[in-house]
Amino acid sequence: MHNKTFIPYLHLTAFLLAILAVLAACEKPLLGEDAVGDSPTDANVILRFTQFEQEAFTRAATDITSLCSRLNIAIFNSEGTKVKTVAQKEGDSDYGTVALSLAEGTYQLVVIAHNCEGSATITSTEKVTFPNNKVTDTFYYYGDLVVTSETQNYDLTLTRAVAMFRLVLTDEDIPSAVAKFKFYYTGGSSTFSPNDGYGCVNSKQTEIRTVASDGVYEIYTLPHTEEDVLTKLTVTALDANDNTIKERIFENVPVVRNQVTRYTGSFFGSGGGGQTGSGSFRMTADPDWDSVNGYTF
Repeated sequence: MHNKTFIPYLHLTAFLLAILAVLAACEKPLLGEDAVGDSPTDANVILRFTQFEQEAFTRAATDITSLCSRLNIAIFNSEGTKVKTVAQKEGDSDYGTVALSLAEGTYQLVVIAHNCEGSATITSTEKVTFPNNKVTDTFYYYGDLVVTSETQNYDLTLTRAVAMFRLVLTDEDIPSAVAKFKFYYTGGSSTFSPNDGYGCVNSKQTEIRTVASDGVYEIYTLPHTEEDVLTKLTVTALDANDNTIKERIFENVPVVRNQVTRYTGSFFGSGGGGQTGSGSFRMTADPDWDSVNGYTF
């Protein structure tokens, strides 16, 4: 009686183990944003990120790895499903070169180069977010990746995705109580759409900068269109306990992708926060940014 009872349990156990084995074989691996590339010996696609897009008459192209400390790559199949992710950072032995092993077919490739503290999250071809919603100097590539039976090498050129706001203070002396500056701004975006090449949400961004000896402070945003505005930019001088010492408000600040909007003036002098235009000029010898648009306040 004991053996007759035990044998069906053996059969049931074997049956359950077989089901688990099938499920394990069918389960798709989870793709984390910190996945590494495939072994170069098995790879049939080699990607190299050698430069960023520039206007004519500028100096020779700059290696993207000298401008950005992190690279995040995502591969999507024809159905829009993410099939592979790769994350690299400055200091990695293969930084700037990615080896991939992919089945033949046509994929969508998204590459994000940036300077955040952690990896960017590439959710889809229309949504990329950054750690703590902080935007740094950022470049991208988006396009088809056609994989054939032969090994392929690609040298990819990336495009700058951000606009910069640069505040240049002409004050001879900064009050000794000032410990930092807070930049709070609306109108830009901290989320990026590679498919469109622009920001895709309306963000409220905050950046903190310690007192700079040269009086120069820089922040970034992702414009929604080719020509966009920061609807309101509040710059606050704070002491070590976050008490306000001085505050200025700038409205409708123009921002353009791959361009610097520079505001120059006395922050602690008399007068309000309104700005007056003083023209703009183009820096044709600077490979980092297309142009600088200057204003005084």
